[in-house]
Order: sequence, then C-alpha cells, then structure tokens
Amino acid sequence: MDYIIDEVEAGIARQVRQERELRNWSQADLAEHSGVAKASISKIERGEVSPSAVILLRLATAFDLTLAGLLLRAEGDKPRLSRAADQKLWRDPATGYVRRQVFNRSDHPLELVQVEMPPGQHVHLPADSFARIRQILWVQSGTLAVTENGETHILKAGDCLGFGPPAETVFANQSARTCHYVIALARS
Repeated sequence: MDYIIDEVEAGIARQVRQERELRNWSQADLAEHSGVAKASISKIERGEVSPSAVILLRLATAFDLTLAGLLLRAEGDKPRLSRAADQKLWRDPATGYVRRQVFNRSDHPLELVQVEMPPGQHVHLPADSFARIRQILWVQSGTLAVTENGETHILKAGDCLGFGPPAETVFANQSARTCHYVIALARS
C-alpha cells in the first residue's frame, strides 16, 4: 500500500507543478490564488510533503478544478475496467483517512471513491469544493456524522445521503471504529 500511495503522491507533486506552469504562474502566484504558503507549495512540488485534503482542495480550487479532478489528472486516465489491484490509494497526512479511487475517467461523468475514515477523525471541506459536482455518500460499515450547511446527519451502515447545493461540510467519525463509505460523484 505504501508504494501505491507514494506513486499517487508523486503524481500529485507533478500535477500541481504542471497545472501551475500551464497557467504561467509562479509559486507566489499560486500562493496568492490558493491561500497556501509559497514554501508549502514548493515542498509539495518537490515531493517533500504530502498535502492534506484541505490543502489539495485549496490548490484544486485555485486551478478551477474539483479535488477529484486534480487527483484524476495526477493519476492519469485509466481503462474502462478498474481492477482492484490498480486502484490508487491516497492517505491524508492530517487525518490518516485513506481514499481509494475505485473508478474515474476524464471522458466519463461518474466517479466512484471509497474512503476509510479513522476513529475520532474529521475532514472539513468548504462549499466551493462541491461547486462542480453532485454526490451521494453510502456508508458500508461504521458510523459517520455528516454536517452539511449546519444540519447534521448520523449515517450508519447501509444509509445513503444525497448532497444538496454546495455547502460547507464536515465528515466526522465520532466512533471508536473505522468508518468505510463510498462516494459517487457526477461532474457537472
């Protein structure tokens, strides 16, 4: 698993640099557009640090991409068949949550992601991270509290939540067990 995660992190480093260079931005320009420190951007591009989900989201938003879109570009297009052994994993260094890209292609409007949220951890995403997507979340095991626009939903195994208009959202595992859930995204 570490090899696969390292491969994804190297792809993220390359893609952040490539997206910045495509726009003829300096690292200072990207820092200004994203609110991420220039020193952090430099370390990310050199592969010295693995950015958290929140940092990746800020960078993706600066590039006018979704988080999934940035990761998709970093991982490259895949064949229509997504073998379990070929599905890329990424671990958020801030929370330890693991994201498995089950299916994605730039020519397909749907994307499928599986997440393992460790006990006691949470991820806070601003409303703009949902600006170009529609999504549903399906809990496979454990319990997940999803607070969207101030309303909290406690989801248990088998529960499914369809997200509304873009809103600030917190995904929190307040239990003592890892929560496994699947997110289906449609890019709009």
